Amino acid sequence: MSSAERFADVGRGIRLCYVEEGDPAGEPLLLVMGLGQQLVAWPAGFVALLAERGFRVVMFDNRDAGRSTHADYRPPSFGQIFTGRIPAHAYHLGDLARDTVGLLDALEIERAHLVGVSMGGMIAQTVAAHFPQRVRTLTSIMSTTGARFVGRPRLSTWRLMGGPPPRTRDEAVERAVRMFRHIGSHGFPFDEPALRERAGVAWDRDHSAAGVGRQLAAIFASGDRTREVRRIRVPTLVVHGDKDRMVHPSGGRMTHRAIAGSRLVTVPGMGHDVPAGAWPRLADLIAGHARAEAGDVAA
Repeated sequence: MSSAERFADVGRGIRLCYVEEGDPAGEPLLLVMGLGQQLVAWPAGFVALLAERGFRVVMFDNRDAGRSTHADYRPPSFGQIFTGRIPAHAYHLGDLARDTVGLLDALEIERAHLVGVSMGGMIAQTVAAHFPQRVRTLTSIMSTTGARFVGRPRLSTWRLMGGPPPRTRDEAVERAVRMFRHIGSHGFPFDEPALRERAGVAWDRDHSAAGVGRQLAAIFASGDRTREVRRIRVPTLVVHGDKDRMVHPSGGRMTHRAIAGSRLVTVPGMGHDVPAGAWPRLADLIAGHARAEAGDVAA
């Protein structure tokens, strides 16, 4: 990202690192990243397309990622997470949603278009359910509602996630390549050099592995959110790839079914990333959804 990183106190002792791109007077569009990922995981070319469409684009590190506040408690083990033995003091998706709203407050943004991927989609859904007055539109990408038996990773994906954390920059880059070769968009060219660059930058900004475990616990601690998601009444676009090995496409279908009036778009060949070949279509979908809410085009 070319813009300077800034920091905002969002309440409850949490400080978030954020970056803005595009027209400061444009409609605010908040990008919410997924599990263990930082704001630099948003491809610069994709962000540029959104900025070209007139948005004031805001990206940020969730708590426990990048340069934002990190918790100081030991993350639960996989065994604790999968058996529901998550400590009572651990945070959950509701806390991450309140962080997001706190960032809107700090930036004096009354309402924003929310675009979330994966865990970021879960956070954006939670904001839309509990703080609808702050959301103009919701775009939930490669995400799910937490319902049992839908939107689950493949067993092979769990195996990759369960490996030991990287100890060096080189190990972190190689791990990212292995992971995204597996979960990425098999219907689009794999841009390994760009991925290596982003993974290296992410390591340089923050290479604490504990945050991923705490964020994963936040997802599981929140359980099945389908009833909560059904409360969403803001205009919603659901996007999912048909090659997703991290969040099975059934998660997108469940999200669509849960949100009355939502629109579901399946992108052939897309997996659990934002491939360059899909950037124009995704940017057009997001911008068209925002314009429809404003009444500029038909929904």
